[in-house]
Amino acid sequence: MVNGYEIIDSHCHIYPEKIAEKAVSSVGDFYNIKMDGGGTAQTLLKQSEGITAHVVHSVAVSPKTVVAINDFISAECEKHGNFYGFGTMHAGFENKIEETKRMLSLGLKGVKIHPDTQEFNMDTEEMFELYDFLREEKIPLLIHCGDYRYDYSHPRRLKNILKQFPGLIAIGAHFGGWSMHDLALEYLKDENCYLDTSSSFFVTGMKRAKELIRIYGAERMVFGSDFPMWSPKEELERFMSMKLTDEENELILHKNAEKILNIKRSQNYGN
Repeated sequence: MVNGYEIIDSHCHIYPEKIAEKAVSSVGDFYNIKMDGGGTAQTLLKQSEGITAHVVHSVAVSPKTVVAINDFISAECEKHGNFYGFGTMHAGFENKIEETKRMLSLGLKGVKIHPDTQEFNMDTEEMFELYDFLREEKIPLLIHCGDYRYDYSHPRRLKNILKQFPGLIAIGAHFGGWSMHDLALEYLKDENCYLDTSSSFFVTGMKRAKELIRIYGAERMVFGSDFPMWSPKEELERFMSMKLTDEENELILHKNAEKILNIKRSQNYGN
């Protein structure tokens, strides 16, 4: 805890130890950002002073890795009682509903997709069956959003999904637009979705981040570090530097995530 707040980091990538170094290097190359250190669960915990729980996931860049990644994330959550896992899915995977049911049976809490690295439009009809299932079952969907270099994850596509599947519990990562925050605001300001703070402060600066939080409303925001892109401890320090109100901090740091995950961390603290 920090300043008495329960803190859930809602956006963390982890990888098996044998491929972590290569995976982190590949992510750094994709974003042209120097990334140091490992991307394992152990490294995450070492860099997470003050953070009490983590939502962990990984991305299947091809359909053939979906099952193995879901098994890995589930196994890591079994090892660490303060981990909540999101499974992965790919537009090219044939049995999406069957695998989603399986990942849920393993205890995973939601689905994460990254349209840019997976190279499919987030609003492709190939994903509609999955989105409809997630909406019906009230399972959250975390989507990487908004890269000026690609159209796959454009915030207008998230808006399309929200219109097509009203009631879907969707979280637009990176304030809904990793490198296009103001454009994301144009499309998502009045939509029924959550947004996370991950990989945004380095672009927006803290003044604009605070403005965006108050435009969208703290009730729509969740804290995320995007580990291993950034140190969770340092991202939390940046977040706290905005000096939001206690009510805003409570919502963003844990209450909204608890609602999304259908958990109550205050009853599980220390597990």
